[in-house]
Amino acid sequence: MTPQTIKVACSNCNLRELCMPLGLSEEQLKRLDEVIAVRRKVKRGGTLFRNGEPFTSLFAIRTGFFKTCVATEDGRDQVTGFQMAGEIIGLDGIVSDRHTCDAVALEDAEVCVMPFENIEELSREVKALQHHVHKIMSREIVREHGVMLLLGSMRAEERLAAFLLNLVQRLHARGFSQSELVLRMTREEIGSYLGLKLETVSRTFSKFVEEGIVEVKQRHVRIVDANALRNIVNSQQARH
Repeated sequence: MTPQTIKVACSNCNLRELCMPLGLSEEQLKRLDEVIAVRRKVKRGGTLFRNGEPFTSLFAIRTGFFKTCVATEDGRDQVTGFQMAGEIIGLDGIVSDRHTCDAVALEDAEVCVMPFENIEELSREVKALQHHVHKIMSREIVREHGVMLLLGSMRAEERLAAFLLNLVQRLHARGFSQSELVLRMTREEIGSYLGLKLETVSRTFSKFVEEGIVEVKQRHVRIVDANALRNIVNSQQARH
């Protein structure tokens, strides 16, 4: 079945500030609307793109939550990232013209399809757009680097604290609460991303609950003491 496609208008989108550069003229926005003419729905558990598929488009997530993952040699799924509404997904394909991971919806989602060829063409004319695309790519590189540092040197509680702070900060930028979040991913997926065993993730969550740092009800997490989480992360940096 082909994914449902709907006509979309960037100029009326409430995620515009997150996805697209500010200060575009009406004419430029109109051009952008013509480039990004299609929306696509992905059901929970469905795949937006797969490792090895030809890269043709970037995707702006309108609603929903994704994970990117790669299959390891022993057949396990290694989670490489989590992406949420207002973020761009698919940048992995730019280098070799093929996607290097699978993108799986963790809940029903909707994305705007942004054909890369058209975006590049328009970027040459609209410098603000070119700068914005570079900024998005740079942000991804910085985030990847952060994850590598996280996995290279942090203890379990430091990894989980940094993960929760990063998630809540990204959600807050999208107008959500600074202290409450619903985890769209499983404990196992968090473990895969952070390089921790499932038991370690569960044990670390329990430790945070005991210490009064967070409250957890199934997938609902409330950060009671954000400073305590920051101190956990900063204590690691102080050691180096």
